[in-house]
Amino acid sequence: MEEKKLNILVLDDDPIIRNLLKSMLKEKTNVFAAEKPSLAFDIMKKEAVDLLISDFMMPEMNGLEVLEKVKAEYPEVEVIMISAEGDIDTVIGALRQGAVDYFRKPFKPDDIWIAIERTRKFAELTASLNNYKHRSEYLQNILDEELGADIVGKTPSMEEIRNQIRQVAKTLDTSVLILGESGTGKELVARGIHKLSNRKDEVFGAVNMSAIPETLFESEFFGHKKGSFTGAVADKAGWFEMANKGTLFFDEIGEMEQSLQVKLLRVLEDRRFTKVGTQKEQQFDIRIVAATNKTVEEMSAGRIFRSDLYYRLSTFTIYLPPLRDRRDDIPLLIDHFFKTLVKKMGKGIKKVHPEVKSILKQYDFPGNIRELRNLMERATIICEGDELLPDHFPHIVKPGNKKPLATDDHEEELYDLKEVEKKTIVKALEKTGFNKNEAAKLLNIEWNALYRRMQKYGIG
Repeated sequence: MEEKKLNILVLDDDPIIRNLLKSMLKEKTNVFAAEKPSLAFDIMKKEAVDLLISDFMMPEMNGLEVLEKVKAEYPEVEVIMISAEGDIDTVIGALRQGAVDYFRKPFKPDDIWIAIERTRKFAELTASLNNYKHRSEYLQNILDEELGADIVGKTPSMEEIRNQIRQVAKTLDTSVLILGESGTGKELVARGIHKLSNRKDEVFGAVNMSAIPETLFESEFFGHKKGSFTGAVADKAGWFEMANKGTLFFDEIGEMEQSLQVKLLRVLEDRRFTKVGTQKEQQFDIRIVAATNKTVEEMSAGRIFRSDLYYRLSTFTIYLPPLRDRRDDIPLLIDHFFKTLVKKMGKGIKKVHPEVKSILKQYDFPGNIRELRNLMERATIICEGDELLPDHFPHIVKPGNKKPLATDDHEEELYDLKEVEKKTIVKALEKTGFNKNEAAKLLNIEWNALYRRMQKYGIG
């Protein structure tokens, strides 16, 4: 594809310089020229100028005044300053106000071309960054629609979590550790902290720490230069560079290999990293939010996770209770997911039968909010009428019986949920040859959650 020509505006009251620059640039760019600032701004009103090459000493206003007005009215336009005279203070002033380069007259044509090419690359990088931010905002809006911009729930525990989010969001860079079972909404809390903080307009990066192999740790987090190793076919920015000034979310931090924990601790303490293939250190300014489904005891004991890294990450700790411990929020979550899913799928379902909420409120939800959402999505898909009914939740309700699978000593029709759960676990273990990892996957829960339930039910 042919590269788009730059639109360059030359502003200089010296006709010799104007004509020289026009003749130099006309073959590869679209050139406009003006002898005074008022004419230059008239051109900029009509044409989409990419780059302004401006003299410093001119009638009407000087170069710094022109630069200031351009950056105020046309911030996307890059500016190169040229001048027959100028001390170091003038150069520094121009660069501080946003000029990308400064040249003394007479200048060499090669110098101008190098500056133009450098400016083109800078503009492309800026456009890419802005595009990334726009896409990030777009994805955030989708996520807000899917999960809710706010945390759903009115129980005291959820009100306390909202209060904790507001408190820590006011700090500049306090590290946060979010504890809770899988599916309790840890990433939603992390995004809530980001959205309420002064970093909300910057990047929110989310990394699954259990999926980062040791061989790619430096490349993923620090980035690399082209040719620094086999397969490095282009420069790559790492997470610490991409999320600079924003928030970086380390999901499943408790599953991270201990060898990588040492590397992560060192970079978090120094707040510096070195890109693979370079010798230059770079600083970063990022709030770190980490999350794990392990307990405080497991994280702080030092056996599976380094104690020093744990204390570095847990300056402020937020605990998310499982859904079974805040059952009064279940009807609110049902209503929220119902509205979201019906809109997303374009279904004509009008309401949720009251018995559905009663049934789901008694269910223990080992998969927590994620499991509730999945149940609601499946029910919405299979529903052909205008109301979600208990029959649309066959995994929770016994076929032919509209009563919930819950423990009730006074009603023989009701299943004993604990007995059902125990039998389900035993069947999964038998089916996988008592391989706990495989059984946990089959049950769609974490292995440590399976282990706790095995202990609870005395399953050997």
